[in-house]
Amino acid sequence: MRVLFFSNPLVAHLLPQFPLARALRGQGHTVAFSTAEVMAPWLAPEGFELLLSGPSAEEVTDEVARRTGADILFSPTSQLVGAYFAGARVDLSLDEALAAARYWEPDLILHEHLDFVGPLVAAVLKLPSAAVATDPALEPDVTEALTAAARTRCLERGLELPSRVPSGRWLLDLCPPSLERRGALSPRERIALRPEPHEGPAGPTRARRAPVGDRPRVLVGLPHAAGATAGLGPVLRSLGTLDVDLVATTPGDPGEGPGLEPGRVELLPFTPAAELLENVSAVVHHGGSGSTFAAAARGIPAVVVPGSEAQQRQAEPLAAAGAGLVLPPGRQDPASVTTAVGRLLADPGFTVAAHRVRDEIAAMPSAVQVAEWLVASVSARRGR
Repeated sequence: MRVLFFSNPLVAHLLPQFPLARALRGQGHTVAFSTAEVMAPWLAPEGFELLLSGPSAEEVTDEVARRTGADILFSPTSQLVGAYFAGARVDLSLDEALAAARYWEPDLILHEHLDFVGPLVAAVLKLPSAAVATDPALEPDVTEALTAAARTRCLERGLELPSRVPSGRWLLDLCPPSLERRGALSPRERIALRPEPHEGPAGPTRARRAPVGDRPRVLVGLPHAAGATAGLGPVLRSLGTLDVDLVATTPGDPGEGPGLEPGRVELLPFTPAAELLENVSAVVHHGGSGSTFAAAARGIPAVVVPGSEAQQRQAEPLAAAGAGLVLPPGRQDPASVTTAVGRLLADPGFTVAAHRVRDEIAAMPSAVQVAEWLVASVSARRGR
């Protein structure tokens, strides 16, 4: 079977699809990705074919700004989110993606839940499709804006209007039950898909570092937005007052450390999450689904420092499950982060709760099982 994945040209949207793509390829199927050229450095090491389609995320952002006069990076309103994912990106990508798909002749289309090019290609070519829900939540107003923009594109092409987004015959849901938000994604034939911390295609990218003494290790993975690195040093210095060792990710060259005792902090550029989480007792992150699911899959409690209201609401189920603490706006200074991490390490109940979520994730169908189910389902529909 030939399976074509569609993704926004955003790393956080692309990587969660790799386990399923690897599983399909491992079962003898042919796999390719349709996305922008900027994703080539991530796809080439995996050996996945890239069907070029559409512009980079930066170019789509510029187009949305040209159309609306607003910058989605600084004002991510629901209308701008709809205009970006289901509007401008579709307008700039669809023709190229459709031509490439016609030539490649897929049997099944898979797309991450904020990709709206794949569903249109599937509709035009009359192919079965499934959405991979890489996030546990879409805000209701965002869903409405996305649906409206998607319906406009369908009307323009004489296609059946979607009743809901994300569209597709099946929804492959990476979110474990404990971390779901009720009503966040539309109900349909939902298939659980076990989330996995990202691993590189060729094994570990760095030498494993053994724990030093009995000090717990704390991973700090805050977002790499402009200015985020400048704020990392104060957080690390504050955390350094605890009896812990620290691991932190920074964009590009990590450069000089934050001035802590030698051997107490390890600064790394991008490193696969599966490696970062080795021998870690607690994680500090911003609440993105990739970080949330990765830590949960390893049974590691987290302190979440959300950068938006959506991330705040997304983190609440983690706190409700007892597997972490969420710092609301106004309580996200380095001292508050340090106090929260101290609580996680002092109270074993957080780790016990995180282990419950880990066991829940381990019980979800693996990528190999879901790949087998998808192929069987598509084959059965063909035979009708």
